[in-house]
Amino acid sequence: MARKAAPKPEEPIEKQMWKAADKLRKNIDAAEYKHIVLGLIFLKYISDAFDELYEKLQKGQSDSSSDYAGADPEDKDEYQAENVFFVPETARWSYLLTRARQPDIGKTVDGAMDAIEKENPSLRDVLPKVFARGNLDPASLGGLIDLVGNIALGHAKARSADLLGHVFEYFLGEFALAEGKKGGQFYTPRSVVELLVEMLEPYQGRVLDPCCGSGGMFVQSEKFVTGHQGKVNDISIYGQESNQTTWRLAKMNLAIRHLDSSQVKWNNEGSFLNDAHKDLKADYVIANPPFNDSDWSGDLLRKDGRWQHGVPPTGNANYAWIQHFLYHLNPTGQAGFVLAKGALTSKSSGEGDIRKALVEARLVDCIVNLPAKLFLNTQIPACLWFLSRNKTNGKFRNRADEILFIDARNLGHLINRRTKEFSAEDIAAITSTYHNWRNPNGDYDDVKGFCNAVPIERVRELDYVLTPGRYVGLPDDEDDFDFKERFTRLKAEFEAQLQEEAKLNVLIAENLAKVKI
Repeated sequence: MARKAAPKPEEPIEKQMWKAADKLRKNIDAAEYKHIVLGLIFLKYISDAFDELYEKLQKGQSDSSSDYAGADPEDKDEYQAENVFFVPETARWSYLLTRARQPDIGKTVDGAMDAIEKENPSLRDVLPKVFARGNLDPASLGGLIDLVGNIALGHAKARSADLLGHVFEYFLGEFALAEGKKGGQFYTPRSVVELLVEMLEPYQGRVLDPCCGSGGMFVQSEKFVTGHQGKVNDISIYGQESNQTTWRLAKMNLAIRHLDSSQVKWNNEGSFLNDAHKDLKADYVIANPPFNDSDWSGDLLRKDGRWQHGVPPTGNANYAWIQHFLYHLNPTGQAGFVLAKGALTSKSSGEGDIRKALVEARLVDCIVNLPAKLFLNTQIPACLWFLSRNKTNGKFRNRADEILFIDARNLGHLINRRTKEFSAEDIAAITSTYHNWRNPNGDYDDVKGFCNAVPIERVRELDYVLTPGRYVGLPDDEDDFDFKERFTRLKAEFEAQLQEEAKLNVLIAENLAKVKI
């Protein structure tokens, strides 16, 4: 008797939803479609949170012992007091569901977004009003509303906010993949963000990202704190974004996580020309700035006070970003950020001198070489920098005269033909190496081909080049490579191949001669 095939495990709800939502996209570009879908998920989130409190307030009208006794469920102040967005009647999800199949549903949703912004000043100019556009047919929009309405299906209502946040984050990543190069501008891959945050361990204090994209660094910081039994209110977030569309995504992404985004600012001039947090001294800077940005207005900032270690070149912002991050760190602050790998070796336009100054000032703590294909928007090789304002502080051991180099190029796995990501084990391998090295009681050992704690003197000898491959060496299996033996074997194989080809040529010539006869 034939054995029955084992049933396939059911896909997670976010994957099922993504497939269904993508089918409804039809001819709409992913860059435009993401605002439609993410806008609806956000609307569902605030409507669910409103409904939950609305029910409590309603019960309080008839229960004198309730905490909400005598409360008016339509009083906006009641919601503000509980840090819940007030949703007008014509913007509530239940109202939209009753009109999901009407031909003017696009106008109804745009009107709902407008109404919510008017009632909630912190959302002003944040929500998308793109639902009445001609390229989104009402049937598809109605299908999307039904789809998003089922997100909490099978889950307790109290958990729906967490689920919606998870779906929102998953969709951000999927839209970034769908957009490719353009998508990478607003989204740093989740595993890279997770690695940065796990390395820095921001348990409490001020966290700054001056090029914050859709807010992934803040969301991961919040996850880190709550995952380690901390209180999310122990961290405060500060951000800046020059792309208004991306800033709107960040505001929604943070709101859905109950994170205060009042200090996440937008201006189209950007952090260099118009620093929204001029006086901020942060405990942590976590960032993924644009790689090798040549259009950063450096010619207007030649005498800027942030350039404490040398004036960065006008044609490349890499060392401007590094010094901007340092400027915003408090005396014991730490920074972790992504940068193009070329910044580890470049000597053009004074970059080598700035790098030397950073090393000699004992600011560079750790460099991590990253594998290719991690980033959606570029094929430029990348690395992670970790800086510390005080490498002699009591929190960790004194490592002022050392730099840790980690070569992670062989880690990561492909999730499709073009894109890699780190596994949880990869992230643990890198972070535990760093933590064991810097912690007073850490169990650290150099590993050939992977990590090496290098004295500053050695970095001087190599002219301040910071490429990890220069310091970690080859793994033992590669280090034992016998060039002479390999050359002899290849030579023998090549000669044997030539002999076979010669025999074949003779055979072909003989056959041709027979044909002529």
